[in-house]
Amino acid sequence: VEFSYPPLKPGEGHDSHSLPEEWKYLPFLALPDGAHNYQEDTVFFHLPPRCGDQTTVYGVSCYRQIEAKALKVRQADITRETVQKSVCVLSQLPLYGLLQAKLQLITHAYFEEKDFSQISILKELYDHMNSSLGSTLLEGSQVYLGLSPRDLVLHFRHKVLILFKLILLEKKVLFYISPVNRLVGALMTVLSLFPGMIEHGLTDCSQYRPRKSVSEDAGLQENTPRLDNCVSLSAADTSNTNLGMGKGGRKMAGNHSLESQKANVPFSRSEKTCNGAQSSNGTVQRLKVPSRTSPASSESDWETLDPSILEESNLKGGEGENTASEQAENLPSEGMSSESLPITVQPQANTGHVVLVPGLVSGLEEDQYGMPLAIFTKGYLCLPYMALQQHHLLSDVTVRGFVAGATNILFRQQKHLSDAIVEIEDAHVQIHDPELRKILNPTTADLRFADYLVKHVTENRDDVFLDGTGWEGGDEWIRAQFSAYLHALLAAVLQPDNEKTLSDFGTAFVAAWKNTHNYRVWNSNKHPALAEVNSSHPFQGQYSVSDVKLRLSHSVQNSERGKKIGNVMVSTSRNVVQTGKAVGQSVGGAFTSAKSAMSSWFSTFTQSAQSLGD
Repeated sequence: VEFSYPPLKPGEGHDSHSLPEEWKYLPFLALPDGAHNYQEDTVFFHLPPRCGDQTTVYGVSCYRQIEAKALKVRQADITRETVQKSVCVLSQLPLYGLLQAKLQLITHAYFEEKDFSQISILKELYDHMNSSLGSTLLEGSQVYLGLSPRDLVLHFRHKVLILFKLILLEKKVLFYISPVNRLVGALMTVLSLFPGMIEHGLTDCSQYRPRKSVSEDAGLQENTPRLDNCVSLSAADTSNTNLGMGKGGRKMAGNHSLESQKANVPFSRSEKTCNGAQSSNGTVQRLKVPSRTSPASSESDWETLDPSILEESNLKGGEGENTASEQAENLPSEGMSSESLPITVQPQANTGHVVLVPGLVSGLEEDQYGMPLAIFTKGYLCLPYMALQQHHLLSDVTVRGFVAGATNILFRQQKHLSDAIVEIEDAHVQIHDPELRKILNPTTADLRFADYLVKHVTENRDDVFLDGTGWEGGDEWIRAQFSAYLHALLAAVLQPDNEKTLSDFGTAFVAAWKNTHNYRVWNSNKHPALAEVNSSHPFQGQYSVSDVKLRLSHSVQNSERGKKIGNVMVSTSRNVVQTGKAVGQSVGGAFTSAKSAMSSWFSTFTQSAQSLGD
């Protein structure tokens, strides 16, 4: 890292090259593997929090390269023909697309200066972002900027539902494609199908420890004073943010990184805290209810989470009577009020504003249905882009699963480390375990649901000017369909004698899902709002001829043998058409030549008859 504003480490200069231990992979994430193959690229990535009770740090990085001879000021460290740099924002808000849009403009302008010492534009960006971006942006649709479920459905078609269910089952899912912007776009779009996931469900998704180069003991001693890493600002300050630039010791000349830890709430003069923000009048606003006391607990607690505790608390009456240990784990560390202001999100159909409450077990901000589900908690990671240096996380015993993206072929080759590999280029979902394939095999009702999505997206594609702007078949509409699907599944699970209803979702799938951490956490609380939801599959119904066609189509598209048969049928039909044309041409040609021969013979015959008559 060449430059950071404010410094990544308090007390050090803006040009310090040192990194916090938790963020040692930052240069490799901000300037991705194989970046030299592209003129520019964009990366979304997640960093672990630097304080035990803080949340995920969301990173957006814009990469560009420029020829060294084009620079007006060539610094001494530029020894190659091309210069590759990234400008990076680290934020406490998951506003990926919005940050990307602003950052791309600034990165372009920064490179146009052709003098990398002109860092004033980066400081201005930092100030602008902190003044214009706030947590209120999580309420609207801007949080989904750049994430298009419509494009996802057009590309993956019915397989979108398989991806959705894979993540519900908390499997190890690896997305693969290059360049990075296509990778992170597809991965984050899949997550946006889960209600509330982008806004509030990723706060605990990057709780991992970097691999230590020194002994574990020395590492533990080094990391003990965690609070010293947190920023303490006076009451006059209105933001808790940083900006940074640095040199990654690789093929590039440098890596510019800009950190923006968003918290637009003033700190008090005396308080030094990681999770709360106290204003000068003494009132406290809660940014997040912590889900643990330290990163260490997040990597081991999921193994010791006893399902019976959750079930017992559910029997006793849910939220109000959770065990003391659960409440202790989830209470703020210090200086927090017992009541927090309700946070509202975008209105949903028939409900008006939805009030979010801190989930006592999940630690996430939940709505009345228990959304978002606590999938990315307790060691289940979400890493939109993984650097090769993080490869060890795939086999780390403290990581129980992941949804990760990679551009390096080494990740894809090691199939034993994942349950499924999603090759985005070919829209191919490769599931290694035959049993898991069987569990995820879509039911008839699921196939109808997927077909319904695909038809609406493809049929509304004709108008060039209005493409994607209508409600039906648009991005918001697709997210609403998946929300309705998930709500119906949750409502069906709560019904007595529900075997027939659940069979529409897949009996084996529901049984597997009930063993996941996210289901147990959700089931530990009561959600009365689900009583108003229709507890049957949105596409239940009698089996018909059209279902046979759907099943056949799915089988042909999804199996290797089916693909081969499909290809043979396509090539055969093409050959038949071409042969037909050739036959038509030859038959037609023969008929024409025969006709002309007959007419010439007839004309000579009549001429000779006339001469004989004469």
